[in-house]
Amino acid sequence: MNTDAAPPLAAAIQLSSLADRDENLVAALYLLREAADAGVVLAALPENFAFMGAKERDKLAIAEADGHGPIQDFVAAAARGLGLWIVAGTVPLAVPGDPGKVYAACLVYDDRGQRVARYDKIHLFDVEVPPGGGEAGAAPERYRESATIAGGEPKAVVVDTPVGRLGLSVCYDLRFPELYRALSAQGAEVLCVPAAFTARTGHAHWEVLLRARAIENQCFVIAPAQYGSHAAGRATHGHSLIVDPWGEILAQQEAGDGVVAAPLARERLEQVRGSFPALQHRRM
Repeated sequence: MNTDAAPPLAAAIQLSSLADRDENLVAALYLLREAADAGVVLAALPENFAFMGAKERDKLAIAEADGHGPIQDFVAAAARGLGLWIVAGTVPLAVPGDPGKVYAACLVYDDRGQRVARYDKIHLFDVEVPPGGGEAGAAPERYRESATIAGGEPKAVVVDTPVGRLGLSVCYDLRFPELYRALSAQGAEVLCVPAAFTARTGHAHWEVLLRARAIENQCFVIAPAQYGSHAAGRATHGHSLIVDPWGEILAQQEAGDGVVAAPLARERLEQVRGSFPALQHRRM
């Protein structure tokens, strides 16, 4: 972060992706351009930004080899053309030797269109979400990501960016604070959480978990999300937001496509960490 200039603007891009990759990329480009025009220097796309199929296995048909493919080439060209750092939520990358699975890869591109980081989602969403909120007679929602997604190696990925040292994670990772401690230990100042949180779990836990990760690690959090109804009938929570290191919400959008932007001030990070040095008080 540069203290001699205005704080850099970061953005979370909110989308409602469907089962048409090309249409989703058009929607993403429109919002990335809007972010760049607003002076944003780093924009993060949500999980599954390029494709949410009617069935989990549909993603296998658009899996890309690591390095090139329609989705990766699109993001690289957008970053280069807009002069914008882009966090590509997740991209389905082929698993060598296993055509039945992909990695859910979070990729970071710099403003020249060069890929500078890759993080493969570690924690896979194999759960049964119970009815809640007074939904009489509602059936549980069942998810089994491990049927089509290979979990990444359990390691923390941090990369230097214009908004600070950025720690990468994806969606369900949010429930595992040990990952964020590892990111913090590697010097993360900003945590990125691209997601497609279910409507049920999002209503209950999305905001509180994001603010907790910001508070306990004294980091900014950028959380771009999917919203609305998708091809499989799945409903996602939306509420993309940016949180400061004290847990204050700087910007949020409940629903609808949009750009959620806020300045990430180095002075704010240093003020929180300096006046309340919790990270220095750790004993475990």
